[in-house]
Amino acid sequence: MGCSRFALLYGVAFILLGLHPSYGDVSYSIPEEMKRGSVIGNIAKDLGLDLGRLSARKARIDTEDNVVKYCGVNLNTGDLIVQERIDREGLCAKKASCVLKQELVLENPLELHRINIRVQDINDNSPQFKEESLNFEIQESAVKGAHFLLDEAKDGDIGENGVQSYTLEENDNFKLNVKTKGGRKYGELVLDKELDREGKKEIMFLLTAFDGGSPQRSGTVVIHVTVLDANDNVPVFSQAVYEASLPENSPQDTLVIRVSATDADEGINGEVTYGFDHVSDENQVFSLDPKTGEVKVVRYIDYEKESSYEMQISAKDGLGLASYATLLIEITDINDNAPVISLKSLTNPIPENVSPGSEVGIINVQDRDSENNRQVRCSIQQNVPFKLVPSIKNYYSLVTTGQLDRELVSDYNITITATDEGSPPLSSSKTVQLSVADINDNPPVFEEQSYSAYVTENNKPGSTLCSVTARDPDWRQNGTVIYSLLPGEVNGAPVSSYLSVNGDTGVIHAVRSFDYEQFRSFKVHVMARDNGSPPLSSNMTVSVFISDVNDNSPQILYPSPEGNSYMTELVPKAAHGGSLVSKVIAVDADSGQNAWLSYHIVKSTDPGLFTIGLHSGEIRTQRDISESDSMKQNLIVSVKDNGQPSLSATCSLYLLISDNLAEVPELKDISYDEKNSKLTSYLIIALVSVSTFFLTFIIIILGVRFCRRRKPRLLFDGAVAIPSAYLPPNYADVDGTGTLRSAYNYDAYLTTGSRTSDFKFESSYNDNTLPADQTLRKSSSDFAEVFGDCDSSPEVGIIVT
Repeated sequence: MGCSRFALLYGVAFILLGLHPSYGDVSYSIPEEMKRGSVIGNIAKDLGLDLGRLSARKARIDTEDNVVKYCGVNLNTGDLIVQERIDREGLCAKKASCVLKQELVLENPLELHRINIRVQDINDNSPQFKEESLNFEIQESAVKGAHFLLDEAKDGDIGENGVQSYTLEENDNFKLNVKTKGGRKYGELVLDKELDREGKKEIMFLLTAFDGGSPQRSGTVVIHVTVLDANDNVPVFSQAVYEASLPENSPQDTLVIRVSATDADEGINGEVTYGFDHVSDENQVFSLDPKTGEVKVVRYIDYEKESSYEMQISAKDGLGLASYATLLIEITDINDNAPVISLKSLTNPIPENVSPGSEVGIINVQDRDSENNRQVRCSIQQNVPFKLVPSIKNYYSLVTTGQLDRELVSDYNITITATDEGSPPLSSSKTVQLSVADINDNPPVFEEQSYSAYVTENNKPGSTLCSVTARDPDWRQNGTVIYSLLPGEVNGAPVSSYLSVNGDTGVIHAVRSFDYEQFRSFKVHVMARDNGSPPLSSNMTVSVFISDVNDNSPQILYPSPEGNSYMTELVPKAAHGGSLVSKVIAVDADSGQNAWLSYHIVKSTDPGLFTIGLHSGEIRTQRDISESDSMKQNLIVSVKDNGQPSLSATCSLYLLISDNLAEVPELKDISYDEKNSKLTSYLIIALVSVSTFFLTFIIIILGVRFCRRRKPRLLFDGAVAIPSAYLPPNYADVDGTGTLRSAYNYDAYLTTGSRTSDFKFESSYNDNTLPADQTLRKSSSDFAEVFGDCDSSPEVGIIVT
């Protein structure tokens, strides 16, 4: 119990006394076989490190060979602790100094501290002999003081814990002589009293080997001496020391060297056999032929494990006399170890906006060979925005060399190659996979600079007009596109009351039904916004074009459509064929071919008397008027557009064949067809009243004209155009098709009456012909000058002159 306590105190003392910094690094001394979790020292305190930053800087213990990590660091306390069993004999064998090299690695920034842990030997191995008994055959003629070499006891420990002394069991003939050679202690038997084969043929006694540890350990072997007849010559080696050089990785049965010894005796006393002298590892790597003295390779030789071997060989004759020689074998290094690449740290993924020159990883490279074979060059394949920068010792930093763009390259497979300077050189590669994390650096981009949507009027609300598409190359929510309409107005109303857009698909729908006659096109602005933080957006214009459908029937401006009032025209009796009688004026709110109008007489009193221009609406006589033609002519005119299907409107026109107003019969005789008999009665009554007023008005006009020296016109010269106030809303001013192209001059008569009354025309002519190529030159303003404060649709009579 006292010895164990002494060993523990001895180890603690080594720990306390072993702390000494060296070139910024630290060294510790510890006894081997410390328990796992034992504290070696406070590395944070000894290096002056910030204890609170150890975890953030990823403090860890690394080793050069990357095989076994014997030590670790407690990030909370900064203590360097034992992590794996430390066996000095397994690490360093017989080396006098056993230093375990560790490295403390810190990141951000990269910092490397070497830790040298000197492993102190404890007495955990007992001395052992190669054989259970040592057999000697000694001639009885051996002289007093003769020496006989004993096999050395092997102890795995070193120093004081190794073999320190031998003791020999008390006997009559021999005593022990202990010698030291090359740091090893071995014993020799010294003949203290001559042997007498006749008195005693065999002698047996014990040899005990002691180490110097505490507690002390020992090992024993039985010495068996057989007394022989006299043999007075021992074998003699050709040289005391044999030296050889051997490259590592030499194949089995490679001849290393041949040793030789001679014996002057004859017969069995002169037969020499060779062998290794003491227990060691060498006879597990090499073999020695007992007859020929050839030393050959029997196991794999690795320079990195052992660079040289020293062996004691013996030569014995047939009766046991022996001599000894030393064999030194130097192992030469060959380039048989490729560099080993270790990834110590890696930031993965890395944001695509990381600045050039940023450190993203730490690489360590080791080569177990020596000299030039150990020198390593590291490189990285081309065409990647990364490079290796040498850092500390065998460490390299993996840094960026350019701007990253995840939309171009989202993942990198970086191949790192390490090549040593051996001959031939060896190399190894390691692939590092790096992913690039997305940031919202791309706004949505529409596939087209502008979009056009075409829709026919009277569309159903909710119908699809078009679809807009924007692409965002960013990832996940940064690339998720949301569509919306920008605020605006169309015809004074919010744009949202006309259109809507699906925020997910970009499909644009109509909110209401459109009317081509109200507006024919409009523009809206669509915004595409991603879902990043902060969001990015872009705008685009959508032009909506409304196409016309034939949804408006022609509207007859002159004469008034059937059902409102009637119109009566005077036709001279002497009118020839082709004479212009009247004109039907109509307009259509539609556009294009939907507004192309054609005129047709669908019913007439005398079908062969009058004709109408298909596109002009002009009513002309087909032949000369004869006495047999009825004075009262009733025409029903149909106006059709060119839409599909076609829409139409009809009007009635009443013509009186007469030369003067006095011959005009009472209007009560003019009637509509049987279906409109009731309306006709009312019109007849109205016409009788108006006719009476006209007669009075004509007399007044004639008097005025007479007073004006018989001027040809009573009120104004020229033709009267339909007043602009007469046009219904949304109808364009009629030019060409909306004015009378009559070859007449008209005198207008204003009558009193309701605004539903129409014009009454009475024509007069000279020389029985109608004037040609004359136009209506009087505008609505002229019309107002004549009629003064009358209603917007006065009842007038117009006489053709």
